[in-house]
Amino acid sequence: MVALDTGSDLFWVPCDCIECAPLAGYRETLDRDLGIYKPAESTTSRHLPCSHELCSSGSGCSSPKQPCPYSTDYLQENTTSSGLLIEDVLHLNSRESHAPVKASVIIGCGRKQSGSYLDGIAPDGLLGLGMADISVPSFLARAGLVRNSFSMCFKEYSGRIFFGDQGVSTQQSTPFVPLYGKFQTYAVNVDKSCVGHKCFEGTNFVAIVDSGTSFTALPLNVYKAVTVEFDKQVNASRITQEDDSFEYCYSASPLEMPDVPTVTLNFSANKSFQVVNPTIVRKDGEGSIAGFCLAVQKSPEPIAIIGPYVVSVDAENFLTGYHIVFDKENMKLGWYRSECHDLDNSTTVPLGPSQHHSPGDPLPSSEQQTSPTVTPPAVAGKAPTSSGGPSNLHRLLANCCSLLLLTISTVFFIS
Repeated sequence: MVALDTGSDLFWVPCDCIECAPLAGYRETLDRDLGIYKPAESTTSRHLPCSHELCSSGSGCSSPKQPCPYSTDYLQENTTSSGLLIEDVLHLNSRESHAPVKASVIIGCGRKQSGSYLDGIAPDGLLGLGMADISVPSFLARAGLVRNSFSMCFKEYSGRIFFGDQGVSTQQSTPFVPLYGKFQTYAVNVDKSCVGHKCFEGTNFVAIVDSGTSFTALPLNVYKAVTVEFDKQVNASRITQEDDSFEYCYSASPLEMPDVPTVTLNFSANKSFQVVNPTIVRKDGEGSIAGFCLAVQKSPEPIAIIGPYVVSVDAENFLTGYHIVFDKENMKLGWYRSECHDLDNSTTVPLGPSQHHSPGDPLPSSEQQTSPTVTPPAVAGKAPTSSGGPSNLHRLLANCCSLLLLTISTVFFIS
């Protein structure tokens, strides 16, 4: 059961553990035991040498043939993963063939974790889905197995991921934009925000779509406009919560849940994203509904973070109920409503490589190996560095307490 994180690049799993999170206790939920990857038991594994172009720690190696180490310092306090980089074959289901697709990828053999990873935040590792050359989607596209795109469907506790999927013809989309001069993460421009029929002009901002961040956070001026208008329109009594994660909370009961005003993000060309459920339900000690909160936070910078927050069925938030398409080939974010019930019948593009070069093709290795300053983890082998990115945004992105989880053995698909 790996965590899906569009805000990081490396795919790592517990491996030859020195210090890893316990994997017991998941059989009741998954009907199986989680396992630790053992390279010695894989006939296709080999250590990545320090001389490899994707070994960003190569300068610290004593020999070019030495196994390449990695160490990622995540922005959440004292949360790290470290070990060795391994090249191995990933077996993925194809919806166009009964035979599995075999893809050579680089995996972090995570021998030691710390912080939240020891608490089970990502029980069996983390699948980085970022733009860098070392991410799994990038490997699949460069090998010509799929288009340079992938999609995820967000539902309750987990979701599904489809490599190569560019969505459907009827979906809406908006282009990715550079952040601090580079296409280093999935950032988009939001022209304005709306609550109900009330829209706020002149509130444009950049938003990072990050499945590895728990909550959605809005720039201060947008946050104030949205929350005040939501408070005006909601037909419920505002209450104070001991937990100060959210500022605007209201009373409710299992028998009387008030109507909640819609929250919509508008993009260029009149493209809009209406949040299915912008609230989080609060329960009492007996598990009954006691209230709800508008599940948005303040961003300390003029950059928003759109996070899924799918920790439970009662906490569906901004990305839940949608099929989200990260199309790197055409450099755009796509979305369409989906209940994720029958994903095997979803419309997808044919299996095959990109037919043309585009801004979505992988950036040069030298540029990709620069650690992003605003995404939670660093590229393998490097800790986050300061290159002008806002430190306050780092702290916001560090609120990474509930990643989207999926069971890797059953829901990976090649489209």
